[in-house]
Amino acid sequence: MDFQAGILRDGSPMESLEKQLICPICLEMFSKPVVILPCQHNLCRKCANDAFQAANPYWQSRGSVISGGRFRCPSCRHEVLLDRHGVYGLQRNLLVENIIDIYKQECSSRPLKKGEHPMCKEHEDERINIYCITCEVPTCSMCKVFGAHKDCEVAPLQTVFQGQKTELNNCISMLVAGNDRIQTIISQLEELCQSTEENSEAAKRELCARFDALAEVLEEKKSELLERITREQGDKTGFIQSLICRYKEQLEKSSRLVETAIQAMEETGGAAFLMNAKQLINTIVEASKGGRLEKIEQGYESMDAFSVSLDHLAEAVHTLDFSPAEEDEEYFDGEEEEVEE
Repeated sequence: MDFQAGILRDGSPMESLEKQLICPICLEMFSKPVVILPCQHNLCRKCANDAFQAANPYWQSRGSVISGGRFRCPSCRHEVLLDRHGVYGLQRNLLVENIIDIYKQECSSRPLKKGEHPMCKEHEDERINIYCITCEVPTCSMCKVFGAHKDCEVAPLQTVFQGQKTELNNCISMLVAGNDRIQTIISQLEELCQSTEENSEAAKRELCARFDALAEVLEEKKSELLERITREQGDKTGFIQSLICRYKEQLEKSSRLVETAIQAMEETGGAAFLMNAKQLINTIVEASKGGRLEKIEQGYESMDAFSVSLDHLAEAVHTLDFSPAEEDEEYFDGEEEEVEE
């Protein structure tokens, strides 16, 4: 330890207090103690980090892709679960830190035992009992009267001791208060980070919902247009099929007339031929005149009327982007200034 442990060999209450301020891992006084929840035991942050790293060898650092880890408290063997921040997510025990600071101040201010009072190097029989304000060093009375500090301004050692102790205590209080403010800022930043992640997930869900709705509208429009094409296809193919049937009927009638005419041509008797020839000729002529069926116009089979241009929609989709409001940008700038302060 970095203070005189020999002062506390008499089993005093201060010695009992010292035992409560010892880390169970390094067996030294706590350095940046952290509270292990929920068992409430304390460890040095470095010792806690070493224990955590030993139990989680694949955990790399803050911001790692690993979500967290666990280790056991060396005092009670209670299993401690940590989040993605690791040991840095544990709360600093500022109360224990303050107690340690006060304890060290008390140890430094206690009078030394007989034979342990610092003596002057120039005058071995003289105890250091004054403080040279000019040189800013403790010295003895002989140095002031006859030695190197005879022309210097001096003051009682105890007076300077109390003044600098008070000043140091104020500095410690200032540092502790500053640490509290820093811890508050860290907590606010962590909450801000969490809120950012939550808001990002909400924005992602909203964006996906909007695009899914747009895709649903496009799908409905596609189904509607496909149905119109199918109806047009049915109308045209139905009309063409009806023409095919009428042409087949005409072909069948014409084929029968051809067969009848061929049979008539085979008749050798003039009288028998002439009895049916005139009527047959008239039937063939009438069939030829009345057999002109409706024709299909050129390009009737084309479906070009159902072509859809989506270039403007594709261009509009490509130009989609986020456009935050100006007031949101001003709020973001204000947040940055607050963090910098």
